[in-house]
Amino acid sequence: MKQSQTKYFLGFILLFVSMVSLAQNMKQKAISLEEDSSLDKLMLATANKELVLLGEASHGTHEYYLWRDKISRRLILEQGFNFIAVEGDFASLYHLNQYVKNLDGAASSAREVLLKLDRWPTWMWANEEVVALAEWLRNHNDKLAQDKKIGFYGMDVYDEWNSKKVVLDLLKTTNHTAYKFVKDQYKCFNPHKGESWNYAHAVHAGKEGCATATKHVVEYIKNNRANFSKLSDDTYFYLLQNTIVVNNAEEFYRESVASKGPVSWNSRVHHMHGTVNDLLNLYGENSKGIVWAHNTHIGDAAYSSMRNTGEKNIGQLSRKELGKDHVFLIGFTTYEGKVMAGSNWGSQMKEMTIPPAVPNSIEFQLNQIDMESLYLIFDKEDRLDKNLKAIGNRAVGVVYNPRGDSRQFVPTIVPLRYDALFFFKKTTALHVLKH
Repeated sequence: MKQSQTKYFLGFILLFVSMVSLAQNMKQKAISLEEDSSLDKLMLATANKELVLLGEASHGTHEYYLWRDKISRRLILEQGFNFIAVEGDFASLYHLNQYVKNLDGAASSAREVLLKLDRWPTWMWANEEVVALAEWLRNHNDKLAQDKKIGFYGMDVYDEWNSKKVVLDLLKTTNHTAYKFVKDQYKCFNPHKGESWNYAHAVHAGKEGCATATKHVVEYIKNNRANFSKLSDDTYFYLLQNTIVVNNAEEFYRESVASKGPVSWNSRVHHMHGTVNDLLNLYGENSKGIVWAHNTHIGDAAYSSMRNTGEKNIGQLSRKELGKDHVFLIGFTTYEGKVMAGSNWGSQMKEMTIPPAVPNSIEFQLNQIDMESLYLIFDKEDRLDKNLKAIGNRAVGVVYNPRGDSRQFVPTIVPLRYDALFFFKKTTALHVLKH
């Protein structure tokens, strides 16, 4: 046998042995998911954390939403968490925050709010699972003083034209001087009529951009809180955060057209991470937050192939800024099942089949354990060098093609990317709201 073949053979044997060792270790530590009390060990592990980030391997799976709901309720009840921030639009989902806190102008139900969502993919938040959580939050909040109520917020950079409209509408009725100033700054958007990609391509072609103008608006609102004394802290935050969405969306779309590589991805990541930090500041000293987002956003990017392309994410930035001891990252995944997704961006949603996971994946390994659903909490033993091998980790987006599923596994050092991982052998699709 040639030396190169010997090295390859030995490398394969070492990889096989490490995978067997990992599988045996996982089987011994797996915690079966059966009822709410199954989460007791997780609650001990998340004690004294400032942020708990809850992931998902798709944007359309019932079990992920169900168990993130169960975890969130216990974190709120037992550990005093103050808000939930989700991978959704800030302006439209703020209406759900108004409802769960029973603020002025609140809708009559969570269903009423969510049925009004009109930006694709609506099913991510307009579903029965989110209605159940929101109604629980409203019932819980109704027993609390106003300054103790739990919030629910979108943290994403999209829906920027709606945010721009919110800013102008709010200023028009509260501060005419500010309204005139902001309207003048935003006039550079007028030729583009609500089309961010048209705007980005026009700027790339040499037309006037709005970067300086949107920055001026953020600074003006941020530096003149006294001029908005009639606004509650909630409403002022709503105003300011919408200006930040407009500013950061301008950068995101412009960079998406102008730059190759991770620049635009990271622009969006920094916006979401910044929003979470702004919420921690809003809720004050010793506040705690829960984040719902895709695994690609919450699982530390430094321990996946995202690192090779320079892509960062919220989990990585949160660990770096707050310290690993103050952040807890939880991934969610499945071996096979059903999911709500679209064939293309903007296409009609439909229920799709997720095929069985590929052999060289964490999902394939977990499927060998005789439990229908389970979770693992990783510790020092799991993070020994012998267990730190890259393995595939499923990643299904809002756009999905089951025939290309085998290519949608992110190489991951699982015990370092996450602090815990939830697994379901067979998942079902979200229950989408119907008019």
